[in-house]
Amino acid sequence: MQFEKICVLGLGYIGLPTASTIANQGVQVIGVDVNPVIVDTLRNGGLHLHEPGLRTLVQAALASGKLTINDKPENADAFIIAVPTPFYGNKQADMRAVKSAAEAIVPYIQTGNLVILESTSPPRTTLDIVAPILAKSGLKPGEDFYLAYSPERVLPGQILRELIDNARVIGGINKESAEAGKALYAIFSRGEIIMTDSTTAEMVKLMENTYRDVNIAVANEFSRLAQRFGIDVWEAIAIANRHPRVKILQPGPGVGGHCISVDPWFLVEAAPDITPLIHTARKVNDSQPQVVVDLIQRVAKELKGCRVTLLGLSYKPDVDDIRESPALEVVSILAEAGTLVTVYEPFKKAVDLAENVILAPSLEDAIRNTDVIVLLVAHTQFLELEASYLADHTRCRLLVDTVNGWRAPEWTSTGFKIYRLGVGKQA
Repeated sequence: MQFEKICVLGLGYIGLPTASTIANQGVQVIGVDVNPVIVDTLRNGGLHLHEPGLRTLVQAALASGKLTINDKPENADAFIIAVPTPFYGNKQADMRAVKSAAEAIVPYIQTGNLVILESTSPPRTTLDIVAPILAKSGLKPGEDFYLAYSPERVLPGQILRELIDNARVIGGINKESAEAGKALYAIFSRGEIIMTDSTTAEMVKLMENTYRDVNIAVANEFSRLAQRFGIDVWEAIAIANRHPRVKILQPGPGVGGHCISVDPWFLVEAAPDITPLIHTARKVNDSQPQVVVDLIQRVAKELKGCRVTLLGLSYKPDVDDIRESPALEVVSILAEAGTLVTVYEPFKKAVDLAENVILAPSLEDAIRNTDVIVLLVAHTQFLELEASYLADHTRCRLLVDTVNGWRAPEWTSTGFKIYRLGVGKQA
């Protein structure tokens, strides 16, 4: 199957890199987003996302004339839906953006077209939601046009490499649709392209992230047990992982991002009667920010009126993505307790926080006048901080490390008291 023109709906962390990558392969791409700020920013040469190498990739695609930005779809050979699927209310999947995107392309679908859903979705979304909407075109999915599901499986900070090199799963509503999807991704993918049915492909993505979520929940419970038993969970995990069949993940302030913290809920929503383990893991990880706050309170003695500086807001190191970040929940709990919170996030200069929370423009401003400094995100900049530097720039001598980023001896020898998450025998 030949593709001369492809329409990508949703220009976020997945849609924009995908559209730009395809365009740089010489295929005409229409990038579509309903957010006028995103459309205007891209048209004016700006970028609304932080991802290594993305600016260069987008600018090259735009300069080539192969990528154009629009606020509505156009006729094309293939349509890729890459819009967000968050949850709302009682952890239910919000499919409004997927439905709107499908509705938007109905007037443009022609015989022989291909439609691919990339948005992470509950099982049977392609068959039960997208297919009926597209059928409003008067064409039958799987017969008159091809329909498939292909989940993104990339890691923020490495999206551009993994987009090309990772294995790709194509789930068609029939074999012909899967083959058409494989032909599209073969334009730029160097990884193995695996064909299956659409519901299996939907499950694969959810299973991958749920597996990690459950394993992180075990690590977080281990950290709580270590705290109670008076041991160092980081030392215990390192020793346990010497076993050839054991690979315990790392505990921390919680689980964030648009995948691991969200996808398991799609399975719980779809089958609540047979997912007690998944549900419990989610509750464990969602409660971890409160565990962090409890540790801060033990260190500070009193939260109300205490000046606390939080280092990092993103859900993982060295990215600007704050979606579902547990750090935001830590901020919220502290602010509600009357804590005087200052936050420094080097990758995000503007964040909508509570009125009484200060977003510092620099590290020096954040730590200058504070009582407790909390390491929430293992940004390289924070891990490379020297104890002597911090001692010279703040009166604070109380540190809370939630990611095992600072070596205790170095800090204690400089006069700091450091308290680490999951450590019952504090230095």
